[in-house]
Amino acid sequence: MTDSKYFTTTKKGEIFELKAELNSDKKEKKKEAVKKVIASMTVGKDVSALFPDVVNCMQTDNLELKKLVYLYLMNYAKSQPDMAIMAVNTFVKDCEDPNPLIRALAVRTMGCIRVDKITEYLCEPLRKCLKDEDPYVRKTAAVCVAKLHDINAQLVEDQGFLDTLKDLISDSNPMVVANAVAALSEIAESHPSSNLLDLNPQSINKLLTALNECTEWGQIFILDCLANYTPKDDREAQSICERVTPRLSHANSAVVLSAVKVLMKFMEMLSKDLDYYGTLLKKLAPPLVTLLSAEPELQYVALRNINLIVQKRPEILKHEMKVFFVKYNDPIYVKLEKLDIMIRLASQANIAQVLAELKEYATEVDVDFVRKAVRAIGRCAIKVEQSAERCVSTLLDLIQTKVNYVVQEAIVVIKDIFRKYPNKYESVIATLCENLDSLDEPEARAAMIWIVGEYAERIDNADELLESFLEGFHDESTQVQLQLLTAIVKLFLKKPTETQELVQQVLSLATQDSDNPDLRDRGYIYWRLLSTDPVAAKEVVLAEKPLISEETDLIEPTLLDELICYIGTLASVYHKPPSAFVEGGRGVVHKSLPPRTTSSESTESPETAPAGAPPGEQLDVIPTQGDLLGDLLNLDLGPPVSGPPLATSSVQMGAVDLLGSGLDSLMGDEPEGIGASNFVSPPAAAVPANLGAPMGSGLSDLFDLTSGVGTLSGSYVAPKAVWLPAMKAKGLEISGTFTRQVGSISMDLQLTNKALQVMTDFAIQFNRNSFGLAPAAPLQVHAPLSPNQTVEISLPLNTVGSVMKMEPLNNLQVAVKNNIDVFYFSTLYPLHILFVEDGKMDRQMFLATWKDIPNENEAQFQIRDCPLNAEAVSSRLQSSNIFTIAKRNVEGQDMLYQSLKLTNGIWVLAELRIQPGNPSFMDLELSLKCRAPEVSQHVYQAYETILKN
Repeated sequence: MTDSKYFTTTKKGEIFELKAELNSDKKEKKKEAVKKVIASMTVGKDVSALFPDVVNCMQTDNLELKKLVYLYLMNYAKSQPDMAIMAVNTFVKDCEDPNPLIRALAVRTMGCIRVDKITEYLCEPLRKCLKDEDPYVRKTAAVCVAKLHDINAQLVEDQGFLDTLKDLISDSNPMVVANAVAALSEIAESHPSSNLLDLNPQSINKLLTALNECTEWGQIFILDCLANYTPKDDREAQSICERVTPRLSHANSAVVLSAVKVLMKFMEMLSKDLDYYGTLLKKLAPPLVTLLSAEPELQYVALRNINLIVQKRPEILKHEMKVFFVKYNDPIYVKLEKLDIMIRLASQANIAQVLAELKEYATEVDVDFVRKAVRAIGRCAIKVEQSAERCVSTLLDLIQTKVNYVVQEAIVVIKDIFRKYPNKYESVIATLCENLDSLDEPEARAAMIWIVGEYAERIDNADELLESFLEGFHDESTQVQLQLLTAIVKLFLKKPTETQELVQQVLSLATQDSDNPDLRDRGYIYWRLLSTDPVAAKEVVLAEKPLISEETDLIEPTLLDELICYIGTLASVYHKPPSAFVEGGRGVVHKSLPPRTTSSESTESPETAPAGAPPGEQLDVIPTQGDLLGDLLNLDLGPPVSGPPLATSSVQMGAVDLLGSGLDSLMGDEPEGIGASNFVSPPAAAVPANLGAPMGSGLSDLFDLTSGVGTLSGSYVAPKAVWLPAMKAKGLEISGTFTRQVGSISMDLQLTNKALQVMTDFAIQFNRNSFGLAPAAPLQVHAPLSPNQTVEISLPLNTVGSVMKMEPLNNLQVAVKNNIDVFYFSTLYPLHILFVEDGKMDRQMFLATWKDIPNENEAQFQIRDCPLNAEAVSSRLQSSNIFTIAKRNVEGQDMLYQSLKLTNGIWVLAELRIQPGNPSFMDLELSLKCRAPEVSQHVYQAYETILKN
């Protein structure tokens, strides 16, 4: 007998048997069969062949059987859409079933069947269920609207379901309200621009009423919705806070965190002088402390949120230091997080307690934790000055233990303590040097080398110590090599006679024998400094160092404000905004805390002048590079200025100068001529003499004035050029051109996001320039710029900004900021955008002025191969506001006499001689006369650009 017996069976197959059972007359057998089908489906077997038989089982009163059939339907409707339509009638019927559970079940299943063909059949039953008398059906229908919107948004809007959802916010049943809020929030999230949740005091009142009686998840939806509302004044904010406070004592930690989020947000609007403000601070501490008695995973989430809260309002938990002390059985991730919060809460009042704890932690067995504890002792010394002495002695005790990793961490933090308190604790250097041989980690070696170089004059054998590191120079990490190079140069500048050989050795190692560009560059800079000007080298290398600040790891304030709005979500655990880790088409809305609008405090606005300044006088302050980036994020970009031109010379965009003195010194521009009086020159030492030249010449090609296609009507517009490539601006590419139409100048920009994250919060500012060009309105990008998206914007410009002569004259330095960073670029604008419409001089005036301007101010230029005759030349130039005053023909040559006027009132007179060459191309000779001769070259370029394009 052959092997075929293995492939034949008396059973006709499992599917066949199930089919027979599903069509059985006995209810019990049917139920068992459906259960078997669901079981097969769950383990991954394909039972889609039974679709018609399972759907037939829907006609039953048995709720359990119905649930099983609906489960099967949800799973297979997508792969069998044509069959799924068979079930529609049953759905419609079930939506009118007397049993509310069956009605709700039908609606829930309809929302889960994501098949386009079926959705339109579901609208009628869904409409009935949204108005059902049973709240259980209504709450299920509310969620179904959100699911339907995800499949077919247009259908939901056309059918008016969104309005029905809004009406459900006023429902008498709190669970229906909560689900309606959840559904609307979900829909609003995918359509950030739509104002679906139109919250007003009346609807907020309804939500707060429902809040007390919802289930815990309902409460979370309502609290999250409240957090997106901005109260109209501090009184309303206080009343909302009073009604949300009872949620702090809820058993569910998610409800507690959502309530904390609402309170933290609305506290911004309360005056700190209010008694209620103090009461609220006291009420916030106990629930946060209670969260720390949960299981470790929840503790970790709570601690990450508390970390944000402590950075924003440390006063909430300042008396609760003890709950953050580490327990022996805490997992490492909880220990490290607690340690971080302990440092943030450390103050003069509790430092003794904290130090005793930290010293205890430093003897633990967990290496990572011990390292962090030793670092924490150093951070305490930097944060609380009174404790520095005690911290240093604690660190010395730890060094005496001779435990390798403890010694290395201690040396790293002592380096920071030396930076913070110069000339105070240097007596410990001898102890540190004893441990030199045991250092094997790059960071510890680099810190030790820094200490030896910085205090070389106090260490007798500093040269020997550094020489010992030099022996294995190429095996060291980059961090150590860079530090060693700097330390030996410092040593040479302090003891030049003894260390000449050593410095030669390290410079040749760093420059000739190294392939690391950072190391080579630093080596060459030191080499040139030492060889050309040792005095300057001393000033640069041994310059006074700024003191380090106590909190180097604080979250940047605007990001912190945004994260406070996301308390209780993943963003608060990652400490990153959602846009940094959420991908996909969903628009991520940037949230921020409401401004303080208190009736008792005067609002501090950036426009208010300081007390000492006379009214009407704007103080012109150029911020330092450090202030710059902080202030950019709250740039006050005012509306366009109307009315007469302003007398002040400041840029019309708030008092902050985006480019500050940073770019002037970068470009090496020396102000002269126009407006030099109001320019603060950078200190001479900061500007390398030869930096200006290569920078300027590189920019001249940025704006290619000789290419592009123009149109005869209106002023010539150059094609867009790339001004800021994406690789230089973290993924933001900016192209643009300049136009002048009917008297108004604009900068036409094209912004392209080539990064992986959403870009928002755009702003722009110009540095002072030769003609006072400045934005006349803020840079408005209405929706967040998603990855690979491009947006075109026309930015109106005016010429009432600050003036400073640039090199070349038409150079414009621009700063653009977004949520990622601030980016600088520079471009050349064509001068014809500044030719005004009233630039036609009368004939007598032209003759008198031509004679009056001295001959040395006359400049001659040639324009070859112009494809236009005299008439066409005249009309083409007139469309760009160069006006022909008279025309003559001398010996067969056409002569055009022309005038134009710039926005700053400078007149330019021109004589254009048209020499007929071959029939289709003319050669033109252009003579220009002007009281500011440096303009002539740029006017000639404008002529050539207009006539040849």
